[in-house]
Amino acid sequence: MGEDLCYLPPEETTNELADFFATFADPTRMRILTLLTIGDYCVNDVSDLLGMNQSTISHQLQKLRKKRLIDCHKSGKKTVYFLRNEKINDLFLQAVLATEQ
Repeated sequence: MGEDLCYLPPEETTNELADFFATFADPTRMRILTLLTIGDYCVNDVSDLLGMNQSTISHQLQKLRKKRLIDCHKSGKKTVYFLRNEKINDLFLQAVLATEQ
């Protein structure tokens, strides 16, 4: 049994993972991330596509940026948001497959 424990990640790592996955617990953030797996969008586009007000979208985008899941760049006067890492697409696909089983 003691040998199996060597595969457990350190407590700091599990705390970071718990914090990471807690980000996905909010349905609005999930919808935004799902949308960003399709393409890059500005706040107005995200708001229109999800049928939500811009202040809610902006607030959640900032939370996602703080967690370093998304980033943004300027395109003219607009700020365009995108996924920082394509592995988020893989994570979403695996989650969908896991919930369908």
